Amino acid sequence: MRVLRFAHHAPVSAWRQRERELIHGGVELTLVSSRRWNEGGSMVELSPDGDDFIEPVRTFGQHPNLFVYDPRPVWRLLGQRWDLVDLHEEPCSLATAEVLALRRLRRSRVPYVMYSAQNLRKRYPVPFRWTERWALRGASAAYVCNSAAGRILKDKGLAAPAYDIPLGLDLSRFTPADRKPPRDGLTIGYAGRLEPHKGVGVLLDAVAGEPAWRVEVAGTGSQREALEAQAAALGAADRVRFHGHRAAEELPAFYRGLDVLAVPSLETSGWVEQFGRVVVEAMACGVPVVASESGALPDVVAGAGLLAPPGDAEALHDRIRQLVDPRTWQRCRDAGLAHAEGFTWAQVARHHRRMYDHATPTAATEGGGLPDLHVIVVAYGPPDLLAACLDRLGGAFPVTVVDNSSSPATAEVVRAAGARYLDPGSNLGFARGVNHGLRAIGDRDDDLAGTDVLLLNPDAGIDPAGVTALHHALHTDSRLAAVAPEQVHPETGEEVRVAWPFPSPMGAVVEAVGLGLRRNRPDFVIGSVLLLRGRAIANVGLLDERFFLYSEETDWQRRAMSRGWRSDVVRGVSGTHLGAATSSDSVVREQHFHASLERYVRKHHGAAGWMVFRAAMVAGGAARAVAPTAGRREAARRRARLYVTGPVRAQERSR
Repeated sequence: MRVLRFAHHAPVSAWRQRERELIHGGVELTLVSSRRWNEGGSMVELSPDGDDFIEPVRTFGQHPNLFVYDPRPVWRLLGQRWDLVDLHEEPCSLATAEVLALRRLRRSRVPYVMYSAQNLRKRYPVPFRWTERWALRGASAAYVCNSAAGRILKDKGLAAPAYDIPLGLDLSRFTPADRKPPRDGLTIGYAGRLEPHKGVGVLLDAVAGEPAWRVEVAGTGSQREALEAQAAALGAADRVRFHGHRAAEELPAFYRGLDVLAVPSLETSGWVEQFGRVVVEAMACGVPVVASESGALPDVVAGAGLLAPPGDAEALHDRIRQLVDPRTWQRCRDAGLAHAEGFTWAQVARHHRRMYDHATPTAATEGGGLPDLHVIVVAYGPPDLLAACLDRLGGAFPVTVVDNSSSPATAEVVRAAGARYLDPGSNLGFARGVNHGLRAIGDRDDDLAGTDVLLLNPDAGIDPAGVTALHHALHTDSRLAAVAPEQVHPETGEEVRVAWPFPSPMGAVVEAVGLGLRRNRPDFVIGSVLLLRGRAIANVGLLDERFFLYSEETDWQRRAMSRGWRSDVVRGVSGTHLGAATSSDSVVREQHFHASLERYVRKHHGAAGWMVFRAAMVAGGAARAVAPTAGRREAARRRARLYVTGPVRAQERSR
């Protein structure tokens, strides 16, 4: 697997251990890094230290979200062959927008993953809000260092999985000293930036009344002079020592000289602690930790240290004082050492590689065999069609039926066939019905990644041999996300068209002027009999539930294509499809179809694209209103009227 990774913070050699472990695990990786970056209040120059995988690139700007890379080497690198691009940058950042824009100009379809630590729900100004949404919609996965960040990305439009992957540390460097609990006073440490939101002033207030307590402060920032003045005013100047910036290689020794590490971070309207790397570093050095109950800190501490409300100096003092007791100190030390074992770079790299495998279409099937296969049928209408559909499968595969009609007769048919019956209690529509079935198969991305899913309409049919042939065909090409069989009408024997071009404004214009027969590119396949690769489901996400009926499989395959997947028809494998057999009202079906088409065009082509599409549909309908047969004339006029009103608006009125 060849991965192009961007990470502006990589001038710090210790933080390149993730990449070293990934390479050790078989990933062919190139790391694009800033040549120099501000870390801990100090500029750090990149030193390769023997890492020949680094591509140092000049950067312009120093804010993590407001800098860009020199576009020339990025353009050159994106022109090479990669299996994946890994953007260790926030989705809203200028660097993310730059790399993705250059990828687009390169006409590259290589999938990409991105990183976020942002655990506050921020609404960014335009154009950052637009680029963030664009980046999230196309991502094959995201990885976060706290669970809140993953939830926020999902809320903002990430359809792909979000993996919670912690920051790591090198346990060969961060090692504990052989020491006993302190007896005469405490040495309390702080490591990090000296900025207001870090709460060092709260720590000074907490220790002021304890003459036997000393404070060691490692770091620099805008608050240093103010904090020195505060220590003097509290009468603690002789007990508080400011060491200035400590390089990464100096931190283990600094931690080992402490009895307690304090992480007194505050919460502000624009910031809360996103991880707290110093917590696990100190624990690995055998130092008990007292931290604010804020942001990601409670998850990182995870019961192995003590927590205090942010900004509460008295509570912070009380928690630190608990560690004067030798038994409490030893218990926290032992718990911290055990907890730190879960943050090694080797473990972080394993989590990262797992994400790569799920995000990359070229990832091989584990074990060399075919994954499990599960059939999902979303049922609505007469149960006799469903009975014939299930009978043709012959019980050869596990089947889940989601009954949108909540019909006792349907339930009896399903149970007689030995399938699993789910009654959601209402008509969810097709997309929500499929997602309901997928969630019943497995709640986790791993569950979906390991199981291929056949979506089967109740008015369609395919025999076990056909399903097996589809399954084998799906895995002959690692970039196939979906396959469908050739299809015929079961009563007339006529061939049913299965592959279609994606709807688009220009496509609608071409059809309006009578050149629709030229639009024959097979971009997607219809969903009546559709086998989806489990890895693609985990990669692309579930169906978009805004589509009640129709276009949901089109949208899913469009999203899959943007991540490097493709769809195909398997020639020589045949299925049947009656079509529109679960509904007797053609007008309602037409409304659903065109309302979903409007949602699709608006989603993928924007408001301007929808205006062009709508105008072309009205014009095409008007041109065909003079068709020679009455039925075609009426259908054309009805379609033109529908688009004058707007299909979604017409659908809402009829509801």
